[in-house]
Amino acid sequence: TDIMINCNDGGANVSLNGGQTWSTQLNQPTSEFYRITVDHQFPYRLYAGQQDNTTISVPSEELRTLTETESWYEVGGGESADVAIDPRDPDIIYAGTYSGEITYVNRKTGERRQVTPYPHYTEGTRQRDLKYRFQWNYPLFASVHEPGTVYIASNYVHKSTDQGQTWQVVSPDLTNKLDQYHDIPGGPVQHDGTGVEIYSTIFALEESLTEKGVIWAGSDDGRIHLTRDGGNNWQDITPREMPVEGTVNKIELSAHDPARALVAVYKYRDGDFRPYIFLTNDYGKSWKLLTNGSNGIPANHFVRAVAEDTKVKGLIYAGTEYGMYVSFTDGTSWQSLQLNLPHVPITDIEIAENDLVLSTQGRAFWILDDLAPLQQAKKAASAANHFLYEVEDTYRTNVGGWYGLGATIRFYLKNPAEKDTVYLRITDSNGRLAALWSSFPEENAGSIDSKEGFQSVKWNLGYPAPKMADNFVSMEFSAGREPGPQAVPGTYLVGLTVGDWKSSTSFEVKIDPRWTGITAQGLTAKFELEQEIIALINESQEMVREIRSIRQQANSMAANAVKAGYDTELKELADRLDEKLTSVEDQIIQNKIETSQDEINFPRVFSNHIARLYRVVVDEHNHVTGGMTERWEDLKTEFSGIRTMYEAVKATELKAFTNALTEAEIAYILYPQK
Repeated sequence: TDIMINCNDGGANVSLNGGQTWSTQLNQPTSEFYRITVDHQFPYRLYAGQQDNTTISVPSEELRTLTETESWYEVGGGESADVAIDPRDPDIIYAGTYSGEITYVNRKTGERRQVTPYPHYTEGTRQRDLKYRFQWNYPLFASVHEPGTVYIASNYVHKSTDQGQTWQVVSPDLTNKLDQYHDIPGGPVQHDGTGVEIYSTIFALEESLTEKGVIWAGSDDGRIHLTRDGGNNWQDITPREMPVEGTVNKIELSAHDPARALVAVYKYRDGDFRPYIFLTNDYGKSWKLLTNGSNGIPANHFVRAVAEDTKVKGLIYAGTEYGMYVSFTDGTSWQSLQLNLPHVPITDIEIAENDLVLSTQGRAFWILDDLAPLQQAKKAASAANHFLYEVEDTYRTNVGGWYGLGATIRFYLKNPAEKDTVYLRITDSNGRLAALWSSFPEENAGSIDSKEGFQSVKWNLGYPAPKMADNFVSMEFSAGREPGPQAVPGTYLVGLTVGDWKSSTSFEVKIDPRWTGITAQGLTAKFELEQEIIALINESQEMVREIRSIRQQANSMAANAVKAGYDTELKELADRLDEKLTSVEDQIIQNKIETSQDEINFPRVFSNHIARLYRVVVDEHNHVTGGMTERWEDLKTEFSGIRTMYEAVKATELKAFTNALTEAEIAYILYPQK
């Protein structure tokens, strides 16, 4: 991966050369999305209506299911739906479809009911005959300030305080009311009035997340309104440069200032393909056009969606008819953020868990995981030396595969000296080494480069694993493929060293918020048990390596001594030592096993049994169970007997052999003295 950062007139121009990549969450031939909604579950879920299909919800991360689609589900509404999630309960979902229809779904109870404000066909009906003009994919939201309250929009804003059972109109007509467009569309051959042709409607509707009663509304015929008192009074705040009859497709309310908003407008249906993004910092009293066709977004790339980074003010993302753009300069300049994303229309943008989430008319949801490199681009550009990026907090979870989500560590090396070794270390709050990478080949270290440029490594939250003797094979794991214990919730320190230069940052490993009854203390106690088991595994495997070394040395020395004319007694002592050492090794490792399935063909011995216990313990996101403790005590007792037997062999047969070497004036065999 490569992110090249260059300073430009005091700003940061970031060229993304394969640095991060988009991942697709859904790819179906019939999938064409108009809007996207993201909830706040863990993992978060993505919701939208699919053209000529149902609504759909998919998870943002891999779940442990039998099939990919097993975790997908429909959430009411229809193909053109905007979707709203109750902020108190993600199982309560509102979804729309054409003709102003809206459904209430409670996934927990199975309830599903239609709560349409005014059931009236828009299809095949003259628009001027409609009481309310609901667009094909009209907007809706569930209020974060008023529990159970839902807002939707036709040419009016409608409000329900009882989950859609009754509705009240809380605005005047907020459109230009262009009657010349309000006949049945089409003709003269066919009047194809499906509802998508409904015009002079409210097309974008957003509630302030910080101020109760503040709602912004944008129409598809060129107007923007604001209420700051829950709909009692509305103010026209349309920008002066708004294109005539332009469609307000997206209103983005800033997380940094309640008076700040960005608006994406298009007018391509009238042959105007220019990009329009407007910015206000004063509730719409004044506006600034951020796109002039020559500051990064081409003049014919009309904009459908816009979003501002939730952590960095002025870091803005734009979705156009032909792909993605980003501005690091509050919209004064733009550059491509396409990466591996196909050149497809970007219909909506959301930010969730510091990910950039897209819906497209190209058959997919797309996610750019972890916006940290973009958020810290200016800091990296202004750094005088190497740069270690801040690390996003992550979760101890079983979502996203066996090791969960993991943590991504990124750094930039600027002109490192050829002699400098690069080290990247992760340590826990107790100073224990959790993971290590090095530019110099080292045992138990991952590999990183010492060349100039951007690098990224992924820590899977795994600590060092037990080190098995060569040729160990079992159904649980084999030598070289041992799993390490997972990190417990807490603070972790990342340290980057390049020669004499050092930098550090920290991040949190958090516990999966969905878990009940599992505590950080309980997982820590399990981690300590895992370390004890690893210590005993390592002791037993080192014993095997020692046994094999002694046996090889003794047999080789005895054979060479006989060849040199020494008495055959030395060979007999070596054979006796070989026999005793093998009897000990056979209690630790089952050497007849050649493949993992062989384990059922031969009696399992100590290493097989402790590997099984270890795997049971490390595989679970759970507290230590009584069964684990009982089995651990039995295995410690079993190995104590093996240890005693080995010490006896060293005290008798090995001693007799070394005494014979002394008498024959042959050098002793070397093995670790404890």
